Amino acid sequence: MMPETQIKGPALFLAQFAGDAAPFNSLPSIAEWAAGLGYKGIQIPTWDARLFDLAKAAESKDYCDEVKGICAEKGVEITELSSHLQGQLVAVNPAYDESFDAFAPPEVHKNPKARQEWAVDQVKKAAVASANLGLSHTVGFSGSLAFPYLYPWPQRPQGLIEEAFAELGRRWKPILDHYAEHGQDYGYEIHPGEDIFDGATYEMFLDAVGGHVAATINYDPSHFLLQQMDYLAFIDIYHDRITAFHVKDAEFNPDGRQGVYSGYQGWVNRAGRFRSLGDGQVDFPAIFSKMTQYGYDSWAVLEWECCIKSAEQGAAEGAPFIAAHLIETPKSAFDDFAGGEKDEAAIKRMLGL
Repeated sequence: MMPETQIKGPALFLAQFAGDAAPFNSLPSIAEWAAGLGYKGIQIPTWDARLFDLAKAAESKDYCDEVKGICAEKGVEITELSSHLQGQLVAVNPAYDESFDAFAPPEVHKNPKARQEWAVDQVKKAAVASANLGLSHTVGFSGSLAFPYLYPWPQRPQGLIEEAFAELGRRWKPILDHYAEHGQDYGYEIHPGEDIFDGATYEMFLDAVGGHVAATINYDPSHFLLQQMDYLAFIDIYHDRITAFHVKDAEFNPDGRQGVYSGYQGWVNRAGRFRSLGDGQVDFPAIFSKMTQYGYDSWAVLEWECCIKSAEQGAAEGAPFIAAHLIETPKSAFDDFAGGEKDEAAIKRMLGL
């Protein structure tokens, strides 16, 4: 019999929608907009001051109560806090310094050490803020030291990858300890561009942090489809570590000109593309079934990205799409006609004991 569980949703990750114009420029207005589309939860990006003050949330329970009150008044719950951009900056290969400076405040630009210290402080603040909000799960990125050496040509010096993961572990272990001390976990989004980009690399990272209980997974099948991984088998293997779920679609259409690497093409012309929910190739009925089967009972959160459809249309279509895939589990097995309490006397009679 499957566990009696129900995935919560629909919910919406706000990062791709926040902007300078109403209703996307403040938490009350964007929460009301999301609720009006049918969303019951919102995932908040902690780096966007238009929506959330991370430093204040880490210092003030009253502020967090105010934030929760605003959301409740508008008809949504907070699902998780996201620290994707700050987590990325915990570990940055020098090849990416210039690109990733944009994720940090100007005062730490061109100063990798200061940028990393700022990022670690931010990610730690997110743990305290999440606890102050009464939550237990957060989501984000791991950053990357080894990713520029993904393809083994030119040949890598022996020990390069091992040292990269050892250093990644040294940077994240104190952060994960901090999360555990505050009753939180950190759901790493398994994502190309991060050193943790598939199951094998997640296991390497787990080894580097001693199997840390707070090092969990934000499951997003779109990144697995674009790598041509078995995203259903991933759930079978790692379901006990999945604490968050980004519902995101994608498609992969290789041809005689390009494949997984997509030939440096822009998103519209790539073999692998992110799509709005229902427009791609991800088998969501199978995913929701497996997640339900294994007892996942947290939120299903739309992370919208699409190279063709507008964000507004994608958001409007996303809520009913997720709602249609939520599964109400049965109270008993469909063929449990007896359906009674355990009867030891009857069992012994049936067995001739």
